[in-house]
Amino acid sequence: MVNYAWVVIFAVFSLFPTSTIAQQVAAAAYAPTSSACSSDAVLVRSAGTTHQSLSAQEAAYIATRKSKVLPGAWASYLSNVKASAKARHITLPNYVSDILAERDHDKLPTLGIATSGGGYRAAIFGAGVMNTFDSRNKTSVLSGTGGLLQTTSYLAGLSGGAWLVGSLIQANFPRFFELIFGPETTTPTSLNAFGGWNAQISLLQPSNNASVEDAFLVSLIEEVAGKAEAGFPVTIADVWARALSRHFANGTTATNFFDLNVIHGAGLTLSGIANLPTFVEHQIPFPIILADTISKFEDKSLSVDVVGNTVPLTNPIYEFNPFESGSFDPMLSAFTPTKFLGSHNGTCVSGFDQISFIEGISSNLFNSFNVTPDSLALSSVGPIIAALNATFPQSNLELDAGLVPNPFMGMAPKTFIDSNQTLLAMVDGGEDGEVDPLQPLLVKARGVDVILAIDAPADTEENFTNGSSILATAQRVALFPSTYSFPPIPSSPNTFVSHNLVKQPTFFGCNSDTKAPLVIYIANGGAPLGQTPLTNIPTAQDAYNNSQIQGMLNQIFDIATQGIPIHPDVKDPEWPVCLICGVVDRARERAGIKRSGSCESCLQRYCWS
Repeated sequence: MVNYAWVVIFAVFSLFPTSTIAQQVAAAAYAPTSSACSSDAVLVRSAGTTHQSLSAQEAAYIATRKSKVLPGAWASYLSNVKASAKARHITLPNYVSDILAERDHDKLPTLGIATSGGGYRAAIFGAGVMNTFDSRNKTSVLSGTGGLLQTTSYLAGLSGGAWLVGSLIQANFPRFFELIFGPETTTPTSLNAFGGWNAQISLLQPSNNASVEDAFLVSLIEEVAGKAEAGFPVTIADVWARALSRHFANGTTATNFFDLNVIHGAGLTLSGIANLPTFVEHQIPFPIILADTISKFEDKSLSVDVVGNTVPLTNPIYEFNPFESGSFDPMLSAFTPTKFLGSHNGTCVSGFDQISFIEGISSNLFNSFNVTPDSLALSSVGPIIAALNATFPQSNLELDAGLVPNPFMGMAPKTFIDSNQTLLAMVDGGEDGEVDPLQPLLVKARGVDVILAIDAPADTEENFTNGSSILATAQRVALFPSTYSFPPIPSSPNTFVSHNLVKQPTFFGCNSDTKAPLVIYIANGGAPLGQTPLTNIPTAQDAYNNSQIQGMLNQIFDIATQGIPIHPDVKDPEWPVCLICGVVDRARERAGIKRSGSCESCLQRYCWS
C-alpha cells in the first residue's frame, strides 16, 4: 500500500529499551479489558432475514433526528436553493417546498452519503464534496448547495472514506477546513481535541531521520503490547491503526507528532462516539464504517468478475456503527454491540472497538502482499510481520489481516462461512470491488430514498474513477435480490467513461423501481471546466502538503457545483435546482405527484436511461 524501507523493528528495540510512561499508558488504553458478563447482557442480535430490523438505538437516533433536527435542516437547505434559483431567474416547482415542509416527518426524504476508498486522495475528495454541501461554508450556501449535508441521515465510509468519516465524527463534526488542517487557534494536547490530519507527514514513513523513524516504529509496537498481554491477537492491522491514530484520531498535532509523552488517541472508541455532544443532540448523520472479510472457506469460484477484486462478492460485508457491529447480508444477518466487540466465551470485553482499529481494518490492504508463502515476508511490510512474530509469538494467525473474536460462532452453519471460526479476518472494505460503501444504505429497514455516492478510487492509469465500484455493487445486489435493491446502471466501465458519467453528476434510478434508492453519483473522473487535473493522485501517496490539498479542494468544489456544464468552462446555473429535484424525487413519487417545471426538465437531463 505504501512504499517504504523499514529496518527490522525487533533489532531496533535494543536502541530504545525503555518506553515512556505515556507509551505505557497508551498501551494500556489501547488494550481491551475483560470481565464477566452481566446477567442481562445480550451479545448477539438477529436482524432477521425476510424482514430485517435495525437496532433499537439506531432506530431511535434516526427517528429523533428526523423529528427534532431535520425539519429545520431541510428548511434551511431549501431556502439556500431558492435564493440561488431566484438570482438566476429559475422557478422551483411548488411540490418541492410542500414535500420538505411535510409535518409527517416519515414522509421527508431519507438521504444517505457514501464516501469511497482510495487512500488520502479519496479522503480529500470526499471531504471536498461534503464541504460543498455544508451549510457552514458560506461559498457553498451562495452556490445553492450548502445545507444538504445537514439533512443527511446516514454517512458511510470505507478505507480512505473511513478515515474521513471516523475522524470527522470522533472530532465532534468540525468544519472541514479544521478537520483537514487543524484548528486555527488552539493546540490540542489531549484526547479531547483534534489536531487535523497532519497530512504533510507520511503515514508509515514519517521522517527522513533514521533514528526518529526507528523510534516511531518501536513506539507503534509498544502501543499494541498491552493488547497482546491481555490475550488478544495483534497483527499488522493494529500497528497500522496506531499509525493512523496520529492522523485521524484526537490528540495529535504536527508539533507533538513524535512526542512519546502523548498517547495519540489510544482509548478512543467507536462506541464512545455516542457520548459526544453532537451525537447526543442528534446533530450529525449516523456513521457507518465498512470492512470485508477473508476466509479459508470462501468460494472464489463464486466471485463475480470485477476488475481488481481479491475478495469474492459472496463473502459477508461487515459494518461498524456506534451501537452495533455485524452484517445485514442474508447469510448471517446478525449484530453484536460495538461496545462489547471482542467478547468471547461468555466474557464481556470493552475497549476493543478503538476508532483507529476500525479505521485500520477498513483500510487494511496488506493481505494483498500475501500471494505466496514467501511474498509477504519479502514485501515492504515483511519486517513488521517479523517484528510481530518475534515480539508476540502467535501461532497459526493471519498477521496480514485485522483479527476480531467471532461473536457469531455457531450461527447459520449452512450459510455463514465462518460459523465455526473463533476469529474473523478483516481487510479493506473495497477488496471485493465495492470501493464505494453503498451496501449499508441499501438495507431496506433503513428506508434510504436517495444516496449521494462520492466515488474516488483509482480505476484508470490516470488514477481516475471509471464506475467499477458501483458496477460491483450492482453485481453483488443481483446475488441477493430478495435482500437488496439497486437501480439500473450501465453494464461496463466503458459506458461510464464514454458517456462522461464519471465527469459530471449523474442520477441513477429516476424512472425505475422505487424500492431501490435513487443514486446521485459524483465521481472523480476528470478535471472540471477544462482545468488541469489536480485530484488524480496515486493511492500510494501518503503525504500531502497544505497547498496541494487546497488546490484539490478548490477543484473538487468545481466538480461538485458544475453540474453538466452548459459550455466546456461554464457551470450549469440550474444545478442547485436539479440537485434538490433529485433529492425529493422518491418522496414525490410516494406522494403521487407528477414531476413538473424545472424538475421535469432537470431529471430529463441528469437521469441516466
